[in-house]
Amino acid sequence: MDEEDWFEANRLNWDDRAGIHAASRTYALERYLDPNHLSGVVEFDRHRFGDIQGVAAVHLQCHIGTDTISLARLGANVVGYDISERSLAVARELSLSAGTPAEFVEGNLYDASSRLDRTFGFVYTGVGAVNWLPDIDRWARVVSELLEPGGRFYLREGHPAIFPLEEEDGRLVHRYPFWHEQHDPVSWDEDVSYTDGDGRIEHSRAFEWNHPISSVVNALIGNGLVIDVLDEYDFLEWQLVPMMVEEQGHWHMPPGLRDKMPLMYSIAAHRPD
Repeated sequence: MDEEDWFEANRLNWDDRAGIHAASRTYALERYLDPNHLSGVVEFDRHRFGDIQGVAAVHLQCHIGTDTISLARLGANVVGYDISERSLAVARELSLSAGTPAEFVEGNLYDASSRLDRTFGFVYTGVGAVNWLPDIDRWARVVSELLEPGGRFYLREGHPAIFPLEEEDGRLVHRYPFWHEQHDPVSWDEDVSYTDGDGRIEHSRAFEWNHPISSVVNALIGNGLVIDVLDEYDFLEWQLVPMMVEEQGHWHMPPGLRDKMPLMYSIAAHRPD
């Protein structure tokens, strides 16, 4: 298989997830009928965004648009961009029913700068995004191309330290490599998603890549961005392994492991004037 095959498999996989996620309690789309509701991710991170009122913004790999709509509710003129057309159909319907305007465009991440053909004052990437991309330098190049001079970038993502882990007999074990080449993805074949519900994924095979924080930071710097803040966190937005416990909308490792490893990280950066 080559890159085109990997992206097509992942597109079909996320097309299948769209309806499952839209119906789930995890995403709870009915909450967005409240015009003041923000996604938990955007609510948590908004202090790092700066003022985005009236700012042209793009949300890369936006999925069903919950974070996109939340950015719009902070005042941004926002475009959501994603490879999955079914996900974007859910996002457009949500935008309409929630009364929060946003534009949604379909396309491969690596084609975003040509597909959108404009620059933005704020580029945003939420949780569970860069792991679906084989080449992190190409991703950073796209981010740089989309940013206008002085524009800001924000990423929050699962920590690469957790990528190799699985739970086995109540213990965490290292099952997958931390470092691997972009042409050697980890392949999954699972017919359930990370949300609740009984829906099944028909196109169950998907491909992911782990990107160490050093690779992400160096790619952004190498493509002209200045790193402003790097943070790490002890919680996730989803249940990575069965032993994790939910507290106030976040998933944590159990007490004996809680201070043993980072689970997420975030980066705030900007393109110089």
